[in-house]
Amino acid sequence: MRLSRINIVAALVVCVAFVSSGCNSETSGKSKGPYRITCTVGMITDIVRQVAGDKADVEGIIGEGVDPHLYQATRSDINKLMAADIVFYNGLMLEGKMADALVKVGRKRPVYAATEFVDKSRLLEPPEFDGHHDPHLWMDPTLWKKCAETIAKTLGEFDPANKSHYFKNYERYAQQIDKLHEYAQKSLSTIPEKSRVLVTAHDAFNYFARAYDLEVKGIQGISTESEAGLKDINQLVDLLVQRGIRAVFVESSVSDKNVKALVEGAAAKGGKVTIGGTLFSDAMGRPGSYEGTYIGMIDHNVTKITRALGGKAPQKGMQGKLSGG
Repeated sequence: MRLSRINIVAALVVCVAFVSSGCNSETSGKSKGPYRITCTVGMITDIVRQVAGDKADVEGIIGEGVDPHLYQATRSDINKLMAADIVFYNGLMLEGKMADALVKVGRKRPVYAATEFVDKSRLLEPPEFDGHHDPHLWMDPTLWKKCAETIAKTLGEFDPANKSHYFKNYERYAQQIDKLHEYAQKSLSTIPEKSRVLVTAHDAFNYFARAYDLEVKGIQGISTESEAGLKDINQLVDLLVQRGIRAVFVESSVSDKNVKALVEGAAAKGGKVTIGGTLFSDAMGRPGSYEGTYIGMIDHNVTKITRALGGKAPQKGMQGKLSGG
């Protein structure tokens, strides 16, 4: 399969410069030694590192606790992108405010969307997202495994001499993702039926909910650019009280004020709702930590959600590596 260049959603930009002959001439033949890869979000950065191994130096731009929906590329970011031999981004409008920067870079460097070859029938298209797909694919490990495969194929075309290396790394990593998925299925299935409602700061967990048979309610929409109104909060408060939901969750990259308002509103109506913990939604944990990897990020979320909603999961997660209970 011949991989196409950057595929930003048409609502953002259409730019034929991304398939310029200049990119092909610059990347044909591959130099010896590690080449440079720059990625946008941490989840992409981590799986690219897993697949590339020691053949490339991989750097991410959008770090811990930073919201990619609102992030605008700095001059330093542009320099990093332009200095890269190849660039990976998520796509599906996740990095919407970086569109101009990606277009600029795409005229001189190969730029790829990790989500490009995911089966479109598996993409969610919430009605409130104006006809576009939900970009939070990493919340379903089976979809993120497909993105890792796309990266392996892309790097195999970019650097044919090391194609087998990339696919061996991918196959090893795919086994880890499969184990993560199995752990999530087993743990989340123990949550009592009446408590299988996941209330978070924004709608980043729809793929997660579909994969593991949960009902999800986000205070804000798919993108954190949307604002939650008083009516939205009051409706969620009523839901929490009526259904006896015991916990709601804040997110590491989104303000917690609306979630706290839910807890206070439920208390005013006689409900007992606590904050079940902080989840990683659009950003991973601290660099160098287990939660700062994709596997650790999802392990953390699964374990927190399961335990807070009354299910059974080990306090330290599937590998005993989580830093908190």
